[in-house]
Amino acid sequence: MNTHPSGNTIFINDMDIYYEIHGEGEPLLILHGFTGSGAGLAALFNDFTKQYQLIIPDLRGHGRSTNPSEKYTFNQSALDVFALLKHLGINRCSAIGFSGGGCTLLHMAYQQPDKILAMTIVSAAPYFPQSTLNIMRQSTEENRTKEDWEAMQKIHVHGDKQIKMIWSYHYEFSQSHDMDFTPEKLAQIKTKTLIVQGDRDPFYPIELTIEMYKRMPNAYLWVVPNGGHGAVSNDRMSEFIENVDKFLLL
Repeated sequence: MNTHPSGNTIFINDMDIYYEIHGEGEPLLILHGFTGSGAGLAALFNDFTKQYQLIIPDLRGHGRSTNPSEKYTFNQSALDVFALLKHLGINRCSAIGFSGGGCTLLHMAYQQPDKILAMTIVSAAPYFPQSTLNIMRQSTEENRTKEDWEAMQKIHVHGDKQIKMIWSYHYEFSQSHDMDFTPEKLAQIKTKTLIVQGDRDPFYPIELTIEMYKRMPNAYLWVVPNGGHGAVSNDRMSEFIENVDKFLLL
């Protein structure tokens, strides 16, 4: 079913997942952050379309994708993306994941390491420390501003119920063990990985990122000075794309 000039929707894992494909070449999966969508990512990575085929989905319950289960885990998100890649006939790919997309990639590299050739994870974490859990527990619908609602309404097309459901997942994350990558588990993730983290990220302390870097045997680390959550947004995006390009060619 065609739902957008450059996108399609298919039914997998009891949900409709929307995705876009841009460019030609080796497949490069790009996963948006939690509460976001794939909208606009193709434009940011337009330079890559000359050498890569970009696969950009809306993750479960985000953007144009649905989530009838009304439950969300990054583990399930990984299974959804693998099902999409299988549908597309893609056996192996490189990948970029932002925040929650990076958490999904950690699960993917752990579940099926032969499927991910190399990955770049931006502002993600192996587990949620207490400081992060405290922020999540405060991220309720009641605490959202008018501007928050308007921003979400621009990218999530299934109405306010969808937006409320996405925000409710923050509390569920604080109660679950979905992100529980212990040092032993991290050591098993042998995928070549570029870890990108801002040193001023309010969600994930830099010590957590360094711990992940030290435990993963094939990890590279780029700490972005004065970078917050989503450390490479805006004026750092061109530098980020240049560095990822070099990393993928290593």
